[in-house]
Amino acid sequence: MSAEIDRIVFGDNQFFGINHMSQDKAQERAERFADLDNIMAVYDHAVDAGIGGIMLNSNDRAKSICDRFRGDPQKYAHLRWYPSIPYPHKYAGMVNDKGMVGAVQEILFAQGAKSAFGKMLRGGVALATLDAVKLMKMLIDQEMEIFHDLNVKVVFLQNIIVDLMLGYDVAEPFIAYCDHIRKEYGARPGLITQNLPFLRRKLMEWGIEDVVICASINKIGYLMSPGTPEYEAVLAENDGHKYPVMAMSTLASGAVSPPEAYAYINQLNIQSVVFGASSPNNIRQTVSLIEGTSA
Repeated sequence: MSAEIDRIVFGDNQFFGINHMSQDKAQERAERFADLDNIMAVYDHAVDAGIGGIMLNSNDRAKSICDRFRGDPQKYAHLRWYPSIPYPHKYAGMVNDKGMVGAVQEILFAQGAKSAFGKMLRGGVALATLDAVKLMKMLIDQEMEIFHDLNVKVVFLQNIIVDLMLGYDVAEPFIAYCDHIRKEYGARPGLITQNLPFLRRKLMEWGIEDVVICASINKIGYLMSPGTPEYEAVLAENDGHKYPVMAMSTLASGAVSPPEAYAYINQLNIQSVVFGASSPNNIRQTVSLIEGTSA
């Protein structure tokens, strides 16, 4: 379970119209990547550049993407997967369209017998007696169905859930999540956060180890709470075997140039970097910068 994670992981923000600083750029990308062939072409550039790890949110298009990878094992079977669940925009849209009760029904009843509700009926569990941990596990399994038959290395819980649960200061949901990911998927649990120092402190306090922590890490403190100095202090003393750290938002959504960003990242005690790019040149350049082989 404690095998090394990939130093470089290829992310997916570029495919789904997410750009934190430019709405025009986000729209342009959304239109380009409405075509699944254009998405797969970018993944092929990443694979050609030597990237072996893929992070993918469990969004509405994830199943179609995973089907493409599953459909060509000769080309893609070596890849290691880093799913992040749940996809918050999917559920936010569902709640807006159907209301909270309707959204829960949609999730539980989807896919018939394979749905969370179908599994619950087969297990003889009454809806009225369903506790929060059981419900969480069923929703995880529902999300993870997207990634079946892929080599899943780490399963990340999105920061919107992690940071909310941290606010309640209760260990049990974190313990239950980590145990379920290990037992059901033979993978490492991962937690995405916007407050790495606080999350790591709580995990240590609760005795939860062998968890991959993914957080925004960049030299200007973008999406880093409480701030860069606190992150640097924690990273300097962190045990990367107990709590491997994966850096995201390394370019601070374009505010930091790639050479500057990765010169900073490479001097820190960070085990992995996830990044997104859509052009072959940018992918190759980023790989070279992270590996320290760029001129």
